[in-house]
Amino acid sequence: MSFDYLALGAGGSGFNTLDIFATLFFFIVLMVLLKKFAWGPLMGIMNEREQLVASEIEAAENSRLESQKLLDEQRELLKQARTEALAIVENAKKQGDVSREEIMTTAREEATRLKESAIREIETEKARAIAAVREEVVSLSVLAASKVLEKEVTEEDNRALIEATIAKAGEAK
Repeated sequence: MSFDYLALGAGGSGFNTLDIFATLFFFIVLMVLLKKFAWGPLMGIMNEREQLVASEIEAAENSRLESQKLLDEQRELLKQARTEALAIVENAKKQGDVSREEIMTTAREEATRLKESAIREIETEKARAIAAVREEVVSLSVLAASKVLEKEVTEEDNRALIEATIAKAGEAK
């Protein structure tokens, strides 16, 4: 048996080189057309999509970093506010202590001043009372002397005169 490649191809039982070359040619043409009209735009769309996703990821990362920065700033401000509030409270306590001490000192000084004033007033009134008593004693003595001079006094008259003087001195008080 002899193999005739051309005959086999026509008969359907062998390889047809013309069909192989035609298929290969059309495959290459199809690949060129696909590359020009399908792969190029498809790859362009894929590149655009890749760039969009990359830019969104970058924007999200930048937003996250900015949020973290703002959170850190807020925490720092809150810490400063707490520190300032504690300082204000501490200052108010100190001011309250100073004011309390000033008020206590002023009150003590006022009490001392009033006490000294009362003592001076009591001493003044005591001196006046003593002066009044002396004046009364002098006046009673003068009265007693004048009575003695008016009459001669016996021991019994002298005793009665003293008792009467003492009684008058008691009534005067």
